[in-house]
Amino acid sequence: MKIGFIGTGVMGTGIIKNMLKQGNQVTVYNRTKQHAKSVLDSGAIWAETPSQATENQEAVFTMVGYPQDVEEVYFGKNGILSVATGDQILVDMTTSTPSLAQRIGHYAEKQGLKVIDAPVSGGDIGAQNATLTIMVGGNRDAYNQLEDVFNSIGQRHNYFGTYGAGQHAKMANQIMIAGTMTGLTEMLVYAKKANLNLPMVLETLSSGGADNWSMETYVPRILRNDYTPGFFAKHFLKDLRIAIDEAQKMEIELPATMQAKQLYEQLVDEKGLGDDGTQALVKLWWQK
Repeated sequence: MKIGFIGTGVMGTGIIKNMLKQGNQVTVYNRTKQHAKSVLDSGAIWAETPSQATENQEAVFTMVGYPQDVEEVYFGKNGILSVATGDQILVDMTTSTPSLAQRIGHYAEKQGLKVIDAPVSGGDIGAQNATLTIMVGGNRDAYNQLEDVFNSIGQRHNYFGTYGAGQHAKMANQIMIAGTMTGLTEMLVYAKKANLNLPMVLETLSSGGADNWSMETYVPRILRNDYTPGFFAKHFLKDLRIAIDEAQKMEIELPATMQAKQLYEQLVDEKGLGDDGTQALVKLWWQK
């Protein structure tokens, strides 16, 4: 399949490499070409603009940082929608706002274009190992046409409904992750203060009812003083802000998620550690 891919960050790089392994031709665009070096070395083709990465492709994927970046690559002067055609499928894998996914979808529909929102969960390891979970909203026929691609980059994909439904599913995911991240952080703070053997604590908890993906993935990194991002803290804060905003629109309260958002605001906005991984939350209490 001929694929355009816009965004070669931590997650995008792993996804693109798995697409290449499956024999797809992948053309990539990133604001900084140097950050695309890894995928270019793996066989991807470089494009100078989002529109150039879109032309003559069967499907175009985007995975950028923030909703404003999504808006720019779709609606900008050299954006996707300036050249997209009805025989292409447009897929936004960025964790973005449901309202923007709806806006893109409804605009595209009027132009005879097929669009889906398909954010993912699984972090850098999931992207590298093709074990992502993919949450899809938008054009159902387009989703069906891309099932083989989704199978090549993830272990599960589900269709949730119309435009924005994939983003709502991702917000549910991030609300859950917020709890596991604060839980593993406070667990470490408590266990360290009690002078427990931290690797032994991890081993013990991983075999019992406290086991969870975040703990298994991030506690080993913390214990070896590794705060490199599998997922940027600044991007997780962006997600939590979206989740809280959507909850307010639906007139529901999420007090635990609100507390997690406030903690990540301390980490990112006050301490300036947004480029660390989400596991850096523990730095609010201690550094190994």
